[in-house]
Amino acid sequence: MTPPAPRPAMDAQPPQDLSAYALAHGLSISGARPSLISYVTQIWGRRHFITTFATAKLTAQYSQAKMGQIWQIMTPLLNAAVFYFIFGILMNTKRGIPDFLPWLVCGVFIWTFTNQSVMAGTRALTSNMGLVRALHFPRASLPIAYAIQQLQQLMFSMGALVAILAFCGEFPRASWLLAVPALALQAVFNTGLSLIMARITSRAPDMAQLMPFLLRTWMYVSGVMWSIDNVTKSHHLPHLVMLALRCNPAAIYIDLMRFALIDSVTAGDLPPHVWLIAGSWALLAGIGGFIYFWKAEESYGRG
Repeated sequence: MTPPAPRPAMDAQPPQDLSAYALAHGLSISGARPSLISYVTQIWGRRHFITTFATAKLTAQYSQAKMGQIWQIMTPLLNAAVFYFIFGILMNTKRGIPDFLPWLVCGVFIWTFTNQSVMAGTRALTSNMGLVRALHFPRASLPIAYAIQQLQQLMFSMGALVAILAFCGEFPRASWLLAVPALALQAVFNTGLSLIMARITSRAPDMAQLMPFLLRTWMYVSGVMWSIDNVTKSHHLPHLVMLALRCNPAAIYIDLMRFALIDSVTAGDLPPHVWLIAGSWALLAGIGGFIYFWKAEESYGRG
């Protein structure tokens, strides 16, 4: 019987230059970070998935409650009622503020939009880790979808706000059109924050537990339930503190919406160059947050 021909010896040693070996055989890193332009193109290509995902999340949010989607309006209204009782009646912060009820409700609704966008960003990746690990898609789609969900939520709240404004004698006029660019700038700003928080909590999940305390502090310095003007006029605050309060992005977007919707809020109540400041915050957070998130694209879902 003829013995089998000997097999050629296999080189058990790995190639010295793995990068050259991969390039020669057409291999690429799984989940490698694409270029920034390619990343933006991929997200745009998944825009229908992003909006559908956001709508599905919004629909499912109160699916277990008997009142269902009514809670999308009731939740911010109840928050406003609590703030009105504590700050408007017990602490009398409404002194010197005409139309305090619509002024307060507007502040609560606009602040809630930012607050919820940030909190949604903290769980955008961590609560969808199975999806992140199972499918290949631009991970920024998730925090962007969560930010869109909060914008959709705000649209429900705006219906209640319009009803409150009408009850208080505020009816649609030309200045209401300014609410559109103000909300657009805030939406870009909030999306940037959502992206930043998504990256941070993907590596440091404990930040999600800390954020409610940080956001509560931010709310108290944003003029949601008290007038920043009244405080700065009645207290001799350092110039830098006054500047920080006036240029606080949350306060800026609240001021713009109050100016657009409430007749008693005039241009004199706004900080100088308010639209420039609002646009700058939106660009800084929106573009900066997107790039910050993109730079860690390869790390999401690993480890």
